[in-house]
Amino acid sequence: MTRAHLPGILAMAAIVVASNILVQFLFGQWLTWGAFTYPLAFLVTDVMNRVYGVGPARRVVVAGFAVGVLCSLVGSQIQGEFGPLVTLRIALGSGLAFLTAQLLDVAIFDRLRGGRWWRAPLVSTLVGSTVDTALFFTIAFSAWLAFLEPANDVAWANEALPLLGLGPVAPLWVSLATADWMVKLSLALIALVPFRLIVARLTARPA
Repeated sequence: MTRAHLPGILAMAAIVVASNILVQFLFGQWLTWGAFTYPLAFLVTDVMNRVYGVGPARRVVVAGFAVGVLCSLVGSQIQGEFGPLVTLRIALGSGLAFLTAQLLDVAIFDRLRGGRWWRAPLVSTLVGSTVDTALFFTIAFSAWLAFLEPANDVAWANEALPLLGLGPVAPLWVSLATADWMVKLSLALIALVPFRLIVARLTARPA
């Protein structure tokens, strides 16, 4: 690791910490504030990948994962109204989703880096975000995986309700996942602007 990589590591750590805090606060009926900060992790990974390459991008991901594990350990010791703020299933889902999605993002970006400037960050982020959402919400809240933490009652997340209040009946966690996914897709498009600007600034700067 060089000093040039440190801002990326610090940015990733800040996003992970902020998202772990903001996920405790609701934004409307289907989202938390963390849904708006966490997708920025893909922006950091993609900038590192474009400017410094695959190796530094992966190191930033590992640093973010380590910070996420630490946040989960701290959260598991804090008691909320319904028990620990971070349950075993949430910790497993969060860690596995983050690591899998971010490393997938790095691999897809690298495969597409030779195309139009927007293709690699857009495609890698869309795929990574989709995998991240599917893994986290399924592991954390699906009734199918109740055996992972039998003492954790996730009946509330499996209440049958219209999807996003409008569509077909589905477990509540599916609505939460869908709303989260839609925000990630929207931010993937918006993030192309800062991606372009940050990469231009970093690549124009003398070494």
